[in-house]
Amino acid sequence: MKAMTVLAAVVRRELLRAVRNQAEALYPLLFFALCILMFPFALGTDSALLSRVAAGVVWVAALLASALSLEALFRADYADGTLEVLVVGGASLPLLGLGKAAAHWLLSGLPVLLLSIPLGLSLELKPGLLGTLLATLALGSVTMSLVGAAISALTVGLRGGGLLLAMLILPLYIPVLIFGASATANAALGLPVAGELYFLAGLLVLAVTLTPWATAAALRIRMS
Repeated sequence: MKAMTVLAAVVRRELLRAVRNQAEALYPLLFFALCILMFPFALGTDSALLSRVAAGVVWVAALLASALSLEALFRADYADGTLEVLVVGGASLPLLGLGKAAAHWLLSGLPVLLLSIPLGLSLELKPGLLGTLLATLALGSVTMSLVGAAISALTVGLRGGGLLLAMLILPLYIPVLIFGASATANAALGLPVAGELYFLAGLLVLAVTLTPWATAAALRIRMS
């Protein structure tokens, strides 16, 4: 019960911070939308071509938007000394990491999930494939937030930390990207997608189990 209270407090604090600094929360979403809307200009108006690449485009844009928003996850707490106080004071760092990841998904992953519906349709994605796309994005975006929180903790406060974060996080996102995009591609061909969904669910379980502890270890390393 106490753990849930702490977790809820961390999420609430992050959401209130996002309300006070709305521009920072909106930038990744604008990037996600603009990234997708640029593809018809580059590929032309061939609806068949756009339909074939739509799921992959949405997935790549979601991946980049998630990575873009991760740099700020621990930055304010590091800058004002809150992070150091929490580490020295013996606060539950796994719960802090889990709460940060949950807030990141609520502020980034969930809006991306909702925006994927109109943006996917704008790329001529068949409405019948939206369910598969959203299911893969729901599983994959939570995993990306959890893994991203651990890498963000490891690079917080480093000079050029944003670039280093991107270089570390993008290779880790590749399995999620492959199975997320291929599930929608298989659905378009009428093939079963249960295997891809099970794999994404397995990655999510693994991430929930391990990444809060990885985030805690990364924070202790950075604050030592």
